Amino acid sequence: MWRQGALVVERTTLSLPEGELTADAAGPVDGRPVVFLHGFPQTRYTWRHQLVALGDRGFRCWAPDQRGYSAGLRPDGIEAYHVDNLVADVGSMIDAVSAVGSADPASIDLVGHDWGGQVAWLFAARHPERLRSLTVLSRPHPAAFAAAFTADPGQADRSKHHRRFDDPATADLLLEDGERRLRRMLAGSEVPAADIGAYIEVLGDRDAMDAALNWYRAATGAGLRAADTPDVLVPTLYLWGTNDHSVGRVAAEGTAERVSGPYRFVEIEGSGHFLTDDGASDAVTDALVAHLAAT
Repeated sequence: MWRQGALVVERTTLSLPEGELTADAAGPVDGRPVVFLHGFPQTRYTWRHQLVALGDRGFRCWAPDQRGYSAGLRPDGIEAYHVDNLVADVGSMIDAVSAVGSADPASIDLVGHDWGGQVAWLFAARHPERLRSLTVLSRPHPAAFAAAFTADPGQADRSKHHRRFDDPATADLLLEDGERRLRRMLAGSEVPAADIGAYIEVLGDRDAMDAALNWYRAATGAGLRAADTPDVLVPTLYLWGTNDHSVGRVAAEGTAERVSGPYRFVEIEGSGHFLTDDGASDAVTDALVAHLAAT
């Protein structure tokens, strides 16, 4: 538990059918529920500012460490991290947070970044009836991402790091010498030095790191490029930094063609892929608050 002003951010768990996720929660228990999904190599900590800002505004915010990142839900084997399991986890999270706050399980606001954004897109495309709104940071709609590999000659190069994660030795390489490579990866993405330790607290565990990499390993074939993903119907906010090293403008702008519901695209000038860590956190919060107010 930690406190920001009068707001208490609680360390808690979300019980899913296969195990428990470590989570941070903030805001009144009966507030409008918002579920936050982190990416790689990050954890629930990436949403620390948004939990406080929205909790202060009366929302009930939940940010779990997802499958594999949480010791309470870390199954063996790559197949356990297939995207269908990750999407099913979101449905179970919604059930869990709805039960705690007695909220309508079809009135959840879902927010995702990076891999969490991928899962959020897929959940919204498959289960629009379960969401009130969708917000995604730094990860385009999967079909738009797939199209960009043809339309944008630079996109394949931006995504080449995904292939390195297939190597079974990657977890050890990232963690050797006091997590030297992992720390460099985070610092290179403009994560402040003071915050890197919070991510290492979870991902510095070898089993957690290997499980996190299994998300990529289980994404066989096109991986994050799921060209057959349906259009999204729910009100959607998409945020993208103009200096994103992983996602180019073609994929970002192409996302508009894949959302049939109300849609807003926010460019954050000069920011990269890690928007909640690289100085754009206030811009993220402002856009998110406006989006939630409109839905």
